[in-house]
Amino acid sequence: MRRRAFRAALPHTIPIAVGFLFLGMSYGFLMRSKGFSVFYPMLMSFFIFAGSMEFVTVNLLLTAFDPARAFFLALMVNARHIFYGISMLSRYKNVGWKKFYLIYGMCDESFTINCSVTPPQDVDRGWFLFFVTLLNQAYWVSGATLGALLGYIIRFDTKGIEFVMTALFVVMFLSQWEENKDHRSALTGLGCSVLCLVIFGSGQFILPAMILIILCFTLNRKKESKEKEGGL
Repeated sequence: MRRRAFRAALPHTIPIAVGFLFLGMSYGFLMRSKGFSVFYPMLMSFFIFAGSMEFVTVNLLLTAFDPARAFFLALMVNARHIFYGISMLSRYKNVGWKKFYLIYGMCDESFTINCSVTPPQDVDRGWFLFFVTLLNQAYWVSGATLGALLGYIIRFDTKGIEFVMTALFVVMFLSQWEENKDHRSALTGLGCSVLCLVIFGSGQFILPAMILIILCFTLNRKKESKEKEGGL
């Protein structure tokens, strides 16, 4: 049963493996370039398992200790998982103890597969969801660890490698821009970020920008709901 579920889940995760291994390696290189041992990216990629937040954590570890800022930053960066979790409640029913790991290990890519792919009839659904999540996390942890290990061996000028995080978000922004015809959400996020950057400066604008973005989206959602009710 488990072997059949593993074989069914593996093909769906192969494309993710390629991206996770290379992006994880860049994260491992970045951590090593900042002076951290291999255990930091290995353990952080396992316990945090949130790519964008892991890149952000690099700077948090190098600046003054501020737990409140770290907490709210992590909450804002990963707030989307609240909505992911709500939408997966029905999917995670009746899977036994595996539910706890599925909740812990859910990332964007695992959510996409587990939400959209229906396992074959002869495959246990709980074990299929489990192996999709486990494989994706294994790819990420392996990439981060390998990148850190290679950082001991390969010596090159790592100046500017932290730009990989900026590049990651730019690619995500452009991908969503191309996939959606309605660009209001993207422009709202961009406008709020620029406004807060001007007001608060480059060192303090992230949290205010995210709060403002969430506020704008909430108000817009209420406005759309009222318009729909009025139309009915």
